[in-house]
Amino acid sequence: MSDTHLSGTAGKLPDELVRGLQGVEFILHAGDWTHPRAVALLEAIAPVDGVAGNNDGPDLVRRFGKKKLLELGGFRIGIVHGDIGWGRWTEQKALSNFEGEDAAVILFGHSHTPYRKQHGASLLFNPGSPLQKRRQPRYSYGIMELAGGSIRTEHYYFDDRS
Repeated sequence: MSDTHLSGTAGKLPDELVRGLQGVEFILHAGDWTHPRAVALLEAIAPVDGVAGNNDGPDLVRRFGKKKLLELGGFRIGIVHGDIGWGRWTEQKALSNFEGEDAAVILFGHSHTPYRKQHGASLLFNPGSPLQKRRQPRYSYGIMELAGGSIRTEHYYFDDRS
């Protein structure tokens, strides 16, 4: 997931998101948590890792950093928020962060726009935002399955962020 933009007064994540994440083994977050409480709320569901985004404070930057390359399920998964790198578009910036690193998937956020497209050897995946849909018709998050030597990603959409 990405771009939770959790406010300091928010006490919970959207019910639909929490239901959708039940049973996941691991949660990856591509930045803009905006409040450390977002980490704790997600850790109550499953172990969490990710990166900090351009709206995250120094505590989240220290904890997560701005870019990661993880080995999960036999695949290299790159994570970056999408605000840094080369290129005009968010997906170009995300891709530029992992040139030559053989990332099978690059998880990114920043635009709040769900995105899934193969770029050479890397699948670029932006889950959108579960709390700030901006110009999108619905809130969203994504699920990635790494099994049997294959990768499956899917966007999930919902209308009520309460």
